[in-house]
Amino acid sequence: MVDEENSQERMPLTSHLEELRKRLLVSIVAVGIALAVTFNQSHFILQLVQAPLNMTYVFERVPPYVQVKTRPEPLTLYFHTPTEPFWTHLKLAFFAALFLATPVILFEVWRFIAPGLLPGERRWALPFVSLSTLFFALGLAFCYKVVLPFALNFLVSFDENLKPILTVGEYVDFCVKFLLAFGLIFELPLAITLLARMGLTTPQFLARNRKFAVLLAFIVAAILTPTPDIFNQVLMAGPLLLLYEIGIISARLFGRRKPAEG
Repeated sequence: MVDEENSQERMPLTSHLEELRKRLLVSIVAVGIALAVTFNQSHFILQLVQAPLNMTYVFERVPPYVQVKTRPEPLTLYFHTPTEPFWTHLKLAFFAALFLATPVILFEVWRFIAPGLLPGERRWALPFVSLSTLFFALGLAFCYKVVLPFALNFLVSFDENLKPILTVGEYVDFCVKFLLAFGLIFELPLAITLLARMGLTTPQFLARNRKFAVLLAFIVAAILTPTPDIFNQVLMAGPLLLLYEIGIISARLFGRRKPAEG
């Protein structure tokens, strides 16, 4: 009798582990399929990642006010060890595959946690997957189009008496860290909405502590932005604050409602 009761108690944990194994397996297969595609296109992906190194934005007083200019002498990437090019291409292909498989991974995450949700909350699966992927893609695009050109132009041109010799492995690591950081940062509205939905925070609390959010945004911008000027810090902190405000609005619309007083 005791063994039977213990078996019944262990059964839910065993079921959860089995369910987790299934979700992980599907996610790994999705990443593997995507990796077969992205590795075949790794040279093209590397060209895309290398593009911000040889471009920058120039501000002018006449329209169109901002112009994209390329370096007259493009910088070349080098490698130190015979295996560095291969591992760099594999790393780029893996992160690209991870991004392509993101909708599948997020959907599997949702399917794993869905049994613990209320029936009315399970209908948020499609919006959750779609918005998570969208915000992550927006973060990548913002970093690729704005952050990397400014940061790389400043760092490479910091001392004109020094000539940069950049290795492909270190350069890709630098870009990937920035891209992932901003992809995650752009998930802020969704994270705030989920916290409000679970009752862990409220839009009133977030609005009341907006001044701390401003301070934190500039601290994060100072850490993520390698340039010391206030312009680039505002360029980074601005989207963070905008995302914070979007999160407050979303929390007001989709957060947990207070029960009506009887």
